[in-house]
Amino acid sequence: MSEPWQHYYQSQRLKLSYWTWGDANKPPLILVHGGRDHARNWDRVAESFRDDYHVIACDLRGHGDSEWAEGSTYSLVEHIPDLVALIDLVGGKAPVVAHSFGGAITLLTAGTFPEKFDKIVEMEGMGARMEDRPAVTPEGLREWVMKARAMEHQTPRVYPSFRAAADRMRDANKALTDDMADHLARWGSNAIDNGWVWKFDPFVRGRTPVEIKVPEMELIWKNIQCPVLHLVGETSHFKRSKFHEEPLDSFFNDSRTEVIRNAGHWMHHDQLQATVTAIREFLGPPPPPRAED
Repeated sequence: MSEPWQHYYQSQRLKLSYWTWGDANKPPLILVHGGRDHARNWDRVAESFRDDYHVIACDLRGHGDSEWAEGSTYSLVEHIPDLVALIDLVGGKAPVVAHSFGGAITLLTAGTFPEKFDKIVEMEGMGARMEDRPAVTPEGLREWVMKARAMEHQTPRVYPSFRAAADRMRDANKALTDDMADHLARWGSNAIDNGWVWKFDPFVRGRTPVEIKVPEMELIWKNIQCPVLHLVGETSHFKRSKFHEEPLDSFFNDSRTEVIRNAGHWMHHDQLQATVTAIREFLGPPPPPRAED
C-alpha cells in the first residue's frame, strides 16, 4: 500500500486537510468520513479505486489534521461550505462516498448544490443525529447553554500509551484487525507529554440547539438530482432515526438500498471487498481521464 499525498485548502477561514491517491488527471472521487474519525480511515477503499480515479479524502473541520473551528457547534450546515469548496477545488462536480455523519453532510450539501454531485454513496448517514427536535423553548435553550459552558472545562481523555488508544478502537469495533486498529489510532491521535489524545476537537460531541427539522430535511433530500446508493450494515448497532419508518428510497428521487452482509456500522472495515464491489457497481465505468493542460 503506497502512501497518499497530503494537501490543505481554506474554507471559512479554516485550514482544512485532505489526502489524495492516484493520478490527478483522472476523474475525482471524494471520500467523506464520519464523526470523530479522519480521512485516513479510507486508506483501503482509496487504494481500491486509485487506478481509475483521483481519490480525495478530506478531514472534516475539527477532525484529523484540519483546524478546530473555535466557537463552532459543528452542526451539519456548518460543513456545507467546506465540502462545496473541496468539490470546486477538484473540478466542480464529483461522485462522493460518505460514511455516517459525513453521509448526512453530503446529502444535505447535495440537496443544496445538486449540480455539484455526480453520484452519492451514503453509508448509514441518516441516523440518530437527524431525528426531529422539539421547538426551541426557554428551558431547552437554557439547558443547551449550561451544557455548552460545561464543555469549556472538559479536557481530552489521555491514553497512557499508543497501545491503549489502539485498544479503544478495537473496543468500538470488535471486527477490526489489530493492524487496522493500529492504523486508525496512528492517524487519529497525537502524542503528548503524558500519553496520547485523539485529534478531533472534543466540541464535536456537542449539539447545536437549532438544527434543520425533519420536514425541511426531506425537502432538501428531494432536491438531490443525482442517483444515491444507501449502504447498510447487516449487523450494525447504528440506530436509524425514529422518523425513518418508510424505506430510505422513499425520501429520494433516484435511490436504492443495499445491505452489506456480516458488516456493522463501519462496513468498509468489516467487509472491505463487498463494500468496494457495491460502490464500484453503482459508480459504473469511470469517465475518461481529463486532458492535460
